[in-house]
Amino acid sequence: MLPPVRAQLEILSEALTQAQTPHTRQHLCALAADLFQLAGEILFDADRYGDAAHCYTLAATAGKESSAIDLWACALTRHAYIAVYERRFSDAAPLLDLATTLARQGDPSLPTRHWIAAVQAETHAGLGDLDACQRALDTATEVLQLPQPPSNRGWLRFDGSRLPELRGTCYLSLGRTDLAERALTDALQSGLTLRREAAVVTDLALLGLKRQDPDQDAAYAGTAVSITPT
Repeated sequence: MLPPVRAQLEILSEALTQAQTPHTRQHLCALAADLFQLAGEILFDADRYGDAAHCYTLAATAGKESSAIDLWACALTRHAYIAVYERRFSDAAPLLDLATTLARQGDPSLPTRHWIAAVQAETHAGLGDLDACQRALDTATEVLQLPQPPSNRGWLRFDGSRLPELRGTCYLSLGRTDLAERALTDALQSGLTLRREAAVVTDLALLGLKRQDPDQDAAYAGTAVSITPT
């Protein structure tokens, strides 16, 4: 997918060098912010984290230029998630704080602030702060109270469906095996894809390892291997 994304970015870049009205420039910058986020996701999935971070920085800049607050906040959150993924939680926290501040000024009908809170929950878990993690999870759960199902905008796809998995992962990271098992067991009952089910079962295997329960560890590890997509 990267070649057509690059081709489209070249078209947008060329258009931005030409004279245009402020409204047209804002629109082009919003398109660029969306596209740079897509490029960042592709590069992230290809394990090219430095290149992905660069794309997210450009997406945030374009989002700011377009006054598209939610796009801007989402680009910052994606940038922060690289640090979360690499377990550099202290680096992620300030980016997420800025994204949270921006999201308060954004479209209240969008789940921007809820998605940011979900990433913050992982960050607080990584930093060992149970109370802050639970507060962030509670905020993320409020997405279920939005008056209508969130629209799939490509750059913002958070609908709360992964919350049980997220809770389980966070509690496992915090060493709260009792809370983790409950959340992960709930997640298994929610009709997961094979890939997501394998991730949950892997977390349950890790839970057995933390409890020094070799039977649970072996059972879930074997299940994870058997269902993981090739």
